[in-house]
Amino acid sequence: MPPAPQAEAAAHNSGAALELLVHGVGGTTPQEMLGDPRTTRITGDVTAAVHRRTEDVGAEQHPERHRDGPIAEAYCWSNLTSGNGSRALWLLLLPFMVVNLAHWMRPSAQGRPRTVRLYGVLVRLAALSLTVLLTAAACEVALDLVAWQCAGTPECSGQRSWLGFLSTQQDGWFAQPGRRLAVAALVPAALVGLLWYLSNRTWSAYESQRPLTWDQPDSTETDEEDDEDAGADPGSDANSGAPLVRPALGRPGFWYGRRLVARLRAAHTAAGFLTVAAAVGGAAARHDRAADSPVPAVTGVLFETLLVLCGLVVVRVVCHRGRSERRLDSRLDRALITFLPGAALVLLLGAVVYAGWSRPDWVSSGALPGEAVFRALALGQGLLVVVLAVVALSLYRRAPEPRTTLHGLGGPAVAMLACALGGVMTGGVAQRVADWLDGPGTPGMGAGADIEGPPVLLSWQASVIPVLLLLLLPPLVWLAVRTARHARRLGPATEAEYEEKHPEPGRTRRIARTRATAALTDSAPGILGLLSAATLLLGAAAVTGSWLTGEVPGLAMDGTGPFVESAAETAQSTGSWMTGFGVILLVTLGRRAYRDVSARRTIGILWDVGTFWPRAAHPFAPPCYAERAVPDLSSRMCAWTGSTRGRLVISGHSQGSVLAAAAVWQLPDTARRRVALLTYGSPIERLYGRWFPAYFGRVPLEGLQRSVHCWRNLWRATDPIGGPVRIDEGQGPEVDRGPLKDPLVYGRTTAHPLPEPILGHSDYQADPVFAVERAALLERLGPVVPQQTGSGAQDRGSAAQGSAGRSSG
Repeated sequence: MPPAPQAEAAAHNSGAALELLVHGVGGTTPQEMLGDPRTTRITGDVTAAVHRRTEDVGAEQHPERHRDGPIAEAYCWSNLTSGNGSRALWLLLLPFMVVNLAHWMRPSAQGRPRTVRLYGVLVRLAALSLTVLLTAAACEVALDLVAWQCAGTPECSGQRSWLGFLSTQQDGWFAQPGRRLAVAALVPAALVGLLWYLSNRTWSAYESQRPLTWDQPDSTETDEEDDEDAGADPGSDANSGAPLVRPALGRPGFWYGRRLVARLRAAHTAAGFLTVAAAVGGAAARHDRAADSPVPAVTGVLFETLLVLCGLVVVRVVCHRGRSERRLDSRLDRALITFLPGAALVLLLGAVVYAGWSRPDWVSSGALPGEAVFRALALGQGLLVVVLAVVALSLYRRAPEPRTTLHGLGGPAVAMLACALGGVMTGGVAQRVADWLDGPGTPGMGAGADIEGPPVLLSWQASVIPVLLLLLLPPLVWLAVRTARHARRLGPATEAEYEEKHPEPGRTRRIARTRATAALTDSAPGILGLLSAATLLLGAAAVTGSWLTGEVPGLAMDGTGPFVESAAETAQSTGSWMTGFGVILLVTLGRRAYRDVSARRTIGILWDVGTFWPRAAHPFAPPCYAERAVPDLSSRMCAWTGSTRGRLVISGHSQGSVLAAAAVWQLPDTARRRVALLTYGSPIERLYGRWFPAYFGRVPLEGLQRSVHCWRNLWRATDPIGGPVRIDEGQGPEVDRGPLKDPLVYGRTTAHPLPEPILGHSDYQADPVFAVERAALLERLGPVVPQQTGSGAQDRGSAAQGSAGRSSG
C-alpha cells in the first residue's frame, strides 16, 4: 500500500481502537463471542445487532484504559437465517435457492455487456420454469389425480369418504368434471398465494430496508437502467491517478434489490395463477371443441387467447431487465406489480366460472393431458441449460481464470441441479399421491390399479435416479481411495513438521487424515460437473423413452428379456420410492426444526451459505440476509470511524469473513483508510472465488487488497472450508499467513500435559498467531496512543489475546 493513507490515519488518530467481530455459519451468542456473560446491545434489534461487554460501553472516552488491545464488539446475525421455527419450511424452496445461485456464478468478463445480460435472462427463464413446474405438479395432484381420476372412478372414490361430494356416484352438483376441477383449483391457487405471501413478507423485512448512503460519487459510473453486472474494474492504484471504480459488490445498489424482487414476484405469481387457469380452463376448452357442448367453442378460444397473451407479458417482464446496482433504486413498478398478478387472478376466476358451466354429457376418463406439459418443461429446461453453458463458455474464454469452477460452467451445472431438484420434489409428490390413491396396483402398470396414474414421464424420471446413483458410485469410491492414499503420504511430512523425536502412529494418522479429508472440498466441482452432465443425459433419455413408448419403463421393456424387464421394474419402483422419500425427508426435517432449536440451527447453516446472494433470479427463494447484514456492518464502521477518528479491525470468521469483505467494499474512501481486514477460516477464495469469479475472483480480490488499508488472512491445512486468498504479493503487502499449525502441539509436553485438539475450521483465536496478526494490523493503521508508537506488535498481541473475545461460529 502507498504510505500516504497510513500517515494520514496516524496523524489524525484519536487513539481509540475497535475490533468488530463477525461470526461464521451456524451462529453463536454475543456472550460466547465476547467471552463475557455480561453484554449490552449497542445498536440493532433482536434479529441482528452489535453487542459489547457491559464494562466497555463508552470505552472510546477513555482509550488509555485499552492500551493492551482493542475494544471488542460482536455483530450477531444468526437470527437472519435461523431465527424462528417457520424458517425451517424454507427447505421446500431449495430448488429456487439453487437456481438463484446460478445467476451469480457467471464467469468474469469485461466488455461483454450483452452476453452478460443474456446469461441473466437465461437463468431467470430457468427460474420461471421452476415456478411453472411446481404449480403444474400441484395441479397434477389436485386436479388430475384427485378431482379428475379418483373422483371420476367409483372404485377409487368409493373407498374415500372425503371425496364423496365430488364423486360421480353421488350424481350431485359437483359430479360434472369441470366443477370438480374448479373446486380442486383451490389447492394450487392457494400454494401460489402462499409463495407470494412469503416472498412479500420477507421482502418487507429484508429488501425494503434502505441502506445508508455516503457522499462518495463514482465518476466513471453511468446511469444505466439495466447494467446487470455489466462489468467494472474493481479498483485502481491510488498512485496512478486513475479514478476508483467500485466492483459489483461495492456498488451503491447491490444490496438493495427491492425493485427487481417486486417485479419478479409479480411475474412469477402471475405465471402460477396462469398455470392453474390453463389446467382448469384448458380441459373445458378441449371438451367444447371435441363434443357437442352447450358452451360455444369460441368461448374457449377467447379464453386461451387471453391466456397466451398474458403469458407472453409474463415472459417479457422476466426478460426485460435485470438489476440496477449503480445507484439506490427506490422506485417500484406499481402498475406492473399490481396489474399483472391481478390480471392473472381474474383469468383464473374466469377459468373457474367457464369450467363450472353445466355440461351434462361431460364425463372424465383416463387422465388430463399433463404429459405434454411436463415434457415441454423438461425439454425447455434442458435447452436453457445447454444454451446457458454455451454463453458461459464464451464469457470464460474472454478472460479465463484457471481456478474458476468447471472452466466457467459452474452456473449451468448448478442450474441443471436446480431443475433436477425441482423434478425430484414435484415428481415425488405426484408418485406418492398416485400410489396412495390407486389401491393395490402400481401407477401406470395397469393391472389392479384403480386410476391411470401420473404422467408417464414422471415415472421415467424417477427410474433414472437409481441409475444416476450407480454412475456416481465409482468416482466416489475412487475419491475415497485417493484420499486414503493422500493421508498415508502426508504422514512423514506431518512428523517432520513437528520435529517429533518419538512420533505416535495413531496421532500422525489422525492429523494426516484430517488434512487429506479437508482437501476434498477442492474435488467438489468435479463431482458436481459429473452429476450435472449425467443428469442432463439421463433426463434426455427419460424424455425420449416416454415420448417413444408412451408407457412406464416397467411396461415399455416387456419382451426385451427377463433381466432387462426385471431391471426396468426395479428401477421404476426404487426410483419412485426414492423421490417420495426425498420429499418426506424434507418435510420431516422441517417439522423437527420447528420444534428443535439445535436442528433449526443445523438447517440454518444451509441458508448461511445459500442465501448470501440477493434474489436476482427467483423471487420465491429464501431471502438474502446479506441485504441486511452488509449495510449493518458498513454503517457501523462508518459511524464509529467518523465519530471517533479511531482505528478499526473488522474480524470475520468463515462466512463472516465474506460479509466483512463485502462491507469493506461498501465503505467510502475516508472510512476505508481507517479499517483493517482480518479474515480466518475464510472461504472467500476457495469457495466464493472459484464459484463466483465475477465477484470474488482474482481481479476483485486484488482490487480489495489495493483499496483496503491492510488485510491479513489466516488459514489451516486441516480446514475444509477456509483457505488462502492467493493474491499476488507484488500487488502490496502479503495477505496470507499459513498454513497455521493444527494441532498447536503434536504430543504431550510440560506446557501442554493433555493432548491438543485438531481445531480444523473452528477456534482460530486459540492460536497465538491470531493476536500477533491483529496487533500488527492495528500497528499498520497507526499507534494506539502517540507515546506507544515504539511498542512491538508481538508484545501487545500476546497481552491482548484474551481481550478480543471469539468470533468463530
